[in-house]
Amino acid sequence: MVQILKGTALQNWRLGKYIHRRLQNMAKFLVTGAAGFIGFHLSQRLLTMGEEVLGIDNINDYYDVSLKQARLAQLEDHRNFQFEKLDISDRTTTFELFTHYSPSKVIHLAAQAGVRYSLSNPYAYVDSNLVGFLNILEGCRHLKVQHLVFASSSSVYGANTKRPFSVRDSVDHPISLYAATKKANEMMAHSYSHLYNLPTTGLRFFSVYGPWGRPDMALFLFTQAILSGKPIDVFNNGKMQRNFTYIDDVIEAIIRITDKIPQPNLEQTNILNPSTSHAPYRIYNIGSQKSVRLDYFIEVLENYLGKKAIKNLLPLQPGDVPQADADIQDLQQDFGFTPSIPVEVGIPRFVDWYRSYYSI
Repeated sequence: MVQILKGTALQNWRLGKYIHRRLQNMAKFLVTGAAGFIGFHLSQRLLTMGEEVLGIDNINDYYDVSLKQARLAQLEDHRNFQFEKLDISDRTTTFELFTHYSPSKVIHLAAQAGVRYSLSNPYAYVDSNLVGFLNILEGCRHLKVQHLVFASSSSVYGANTKRPFSVRDSVDHPISLYAATKKANEMMAHSYSHLYNLPTTGLRFFSVYGPWGRPDMALFLFTQAILSGKPIDVFNNGKMQRNFTYIDDVIEAIIRITDKIPQPNLEQTNILNPSTSHAPYRIYNIGSQKSVRLDYFIEVLENYLGKKAIKNLLPLQPGDVPQADADIQDLQQDFGFTPSIPVEVGIPRFVDWYRSYYSI
């Protein structure tokens, strides 16, 4: 016998079906830029933890698309992973994605990366890093996301001369458009934390490297050139210092930070400490404890490859800074975590992956 539902009973049945569909589509974590270097590793880690992950990426051709597709192929075997090809600068489709999947937490890593590329392609940074970030903020506030964690950059320190770079210092003098967009992201996030009580945390990454890394980054370029017997461009004559931070340390930091929703700091104003606020907002440096000179970084790579580099020594490039040291005191205090994998360990891991991936 078929039961015919009317009135309130019919409304309740329809509501139940709607809720069931929504629950089926819900993903606990939305990871933007999931086909990218950090997004790929983060998605892998979340999946091994048993989490449900929705990954999005526009798969643009800023670098080798096949590498992005190979990363995705590693993720799509997991039953808890869903992927949507989407450009976050498209307001309509981005908002539709939020309403369809209702993510609980968002880790926003999608962006147009690269300091030097911003000198010749500025509009790409406005579209992705400003318009795209606004669309993410709007989706988060309308769907009442529990926590938005987003990628900033050590580049925001720009012309700062005080070392090490601290989240407690002002960053009002960016020296590249890329850095300016990342600084803008931090301010945009704070305004949404203040206006809509949206918990947001910005992460200033310092020179992330490791397996599956970006082909436009130094370690990838150096390895490729040295193995091919071609010269490498060494800027600032190799005297630049960087907090090279291994990918596993970065992912561990992101996981810990995402689990802790920032609370308003009512004891001091953001004027005294720009990394915290009366709003649910925080900023952290994600970097290794020790900075490394570029020429030593190259030496470690040469030793593991068993081959010397042909060095093309060049001056410091526009938009680059000679030294970037991370003050990670807040990360250590709030999460009891110190990135600790040295380049002597991380570089060989990258080389082993590179040789395997490219069958060299």
